[in-house]
Amino acid sequence: MSITRMETAQRMSRIVKHQGTIYLCGQVGADANTDISEQTATMLDKVDTLLTQAGSDKEHILSATIYIRDMKDFAAMNAVWDAWVPEGYAPARACVEARMARAELLVEISVVAAEK
Repeated sequence: MSITRMETAQRMSRIVKHQGTIYLCGQVGADANTDISEQTATMLDKVDTLLTQAGSDKEHILSATIYIRDMKDFAAMNAVWDAWVPEGYAPARACVEARMARAELLVEISVVAAEK
């Protein structure tokens, strides 16, 4: 059984593929100095890009784990998420409050998807 690793560095691969399943490393917003809505939107843009690169798309997401710095931002993050997920394709999802690697990061996501 082969494992394909893409954009691999010392610490991690951005994409790992195994038997038709795609695992993305954690993604954060493009600019950590913006609000939760902007960080969520640009984080999801990164997910779109990586899924395309891996041969998938958001309609094939199996599960998503979202880490949010403060649950006070939960509703605003969900507003962006709900607009992004295609109707009828919501993945299994967990959302937990977590301490982030950098204080200015408000949200991070880890995604598992199926190949198209």
